[in-house]
Amino acid sequence: MTDSRCGKYLTFFLGAEEYGLAILKVREIIRMQPITRVPLTPQFMLGVINLRGKVVPIVNLRCRFEMPDIEHTASTCIVVVQAAGLEMGLVVDRVSDVLDVSSEDIEDLPAFDVRLETAFLLGLAKTHGRVRMLLDIDRVLTGTQLNCLSESMARA
Repeated sequence: MTDSRCGKYLTFFLGAEEYGLAILKVREIIRMQPITRVPLTPQFMLGVINLRGKVVPIVNLRCRFEMPDIEHTASTCIVVVQAAGLEMGLVVDRVSDVLDVSSEDIEDLPAFDVRLETAFLLGLAKTHGRVRMLLDIDRVLTGTQLNCLSESMARA
């Protein structure tokens, strides 16, 4: 039986932590650009951009993962993904690489004593002496958050 989690991942950094997204979910990587704030949206939603005539919501992954916000740098970019039936952009500190992850490289998350929200993590990839967190992009935002995002798009 093969592990459905193995395959190619786009890796990126948020601070010192490296994450991976299934490459098939990634549409494109673009430079930071002006983001139009949409009133009354959740804090994790930075706003929207016009991407070749299409309005795309932009999510601040640092905010979603309760990390401190930082100033954008020349490496900060937007990874446009297809997630839970919605095209959205994810602001990341910097893109790293495309990584081929085999089933031998993947470990399940360790059991924690406290209740932690980890449903959006597929597992941990151990490659090249580093550990990367593999994201299930369809579950990074909760159902309620996705509904808020969809409603915000309807208002934009």
